Amino acid sequence: MTVNPPVLKSVMEKGQGTAARMLDRLPGIAQEALVKALDYPHVYPDLDPLVKCLMAIQIKQGHSSFISEDLAHSRTLFDARMKAIAAKPTTVKVIEELRLPLQSGSIFARHYHPAPQKKLPMVIFYHGGAFMVGGLDSHDEFCRLLAVHAKVQVLSVAYPLTPEFSPLQMVKVCEDALAWAHQHSKQLKIYKNRIAVAGDSAGGNLATVVAQRSAGKSYAARAQLLLYPAVDFKSRHPSFYAYKDGLVLSEQDIDLVTFMYAQTHQIELDDPLISPTYGELRNLPPSYVITARHDVLHDEGSIYAHKLRQNGVSVHYHEYTDQAHGFINLTPISRRAKKYVIEISKNFRKFWDKNS
Repeated sequence: MTVNPPVLKSVMEKGQGTAARMLDRLPGIAQEALVKALDYPHVYPDLDPLVKCLMAIQIKQGHSSFISEDLAHSRTLFDARMKAIAAKPTTVKVIEELRLPLQSGSIFARHYHPAPQKKLPMVIFYHGGAFMVGGLDSHDEFCRLLAVHAKVQVLSVAYPLTPEFSPLQMVKVCEDALAWAHQHSKQLKIYKNRIAVAGDSAGGNLATVVAQRSAGKSYAARAQLLLYPAVDFKSRHPSFYAYKDGLVLSEQDIDLVTFMYAQTHQIELDDPLISPTYGELRNLPPSYVITARHDVLHDEGSIYAHKLRQNGVSVHYHEYTDQAHGFINLTPISRRAKKYVIEISKNFRKFWDKNS
């Protein structure tokens, strides 16, 4: 099957969300034909063809990396992209905007409660975005899906970003948010001892660090949900070299994050504050770890799950072989990504219940 120029022009000119949803409805053979017509220069046979289309269009439009040194522009662009692909949001019974008066400073948060009359577990969620971009809105739909399908409350935390703030400042805010939820568990109708931490990518890093730092404390995280987490700034594993070009997260992105998050703040790359794979892994809570095969971070997430098991932690590990980094943000435009997020949400709750 070939894609004629008018169809190609139509896809390129439509709004991102509309075009992507149109692409998602095409059969796989048509998506692959579009990838070929767009001259996508990379060969990833097992990658979801919709993701290949999106990457091919992005490259055609002159975008080869996730972030740039112009952080103001990167933040605006990321927010605009997330807004552009938005669809009708998943309904959650109660969503409340909060301002948390933490020891480390006042921050915004968003509280999702799918059944406000009931006591439910709570998940403290830290969004991804390379520690530099993203916020409550960029991960709103994921939090909605998690709340509804895991049957949990979700507290999404707008932690401060780097390089304006150091890793220690950011981690303290994230840990204080966990402690705040514990202190207000009665008012929030949280099941006793049922507060977990979760995050994707950079947020997965923060969740792991918070889980390690809170271990043994009264407000310790009781489970963690880690979605393609960044856990090792020091090492470069085979997945880094296999998937560093033509996908969501590039070698250039990793180098910039390493500079902005670690080197700017003079943190050693193997410091557990930023690389939790080198931290204390015993006595950590049950851990549900997700990786995407087509991801520079794949191997470090897989290795972290293995190391947790070696240290006696209950672990569920699952790799989505046809996905790339960032797939949880594609739920408004990808039926496959949405299906996976719903699956993750339901299975995480079953895993947590079983290990409580």
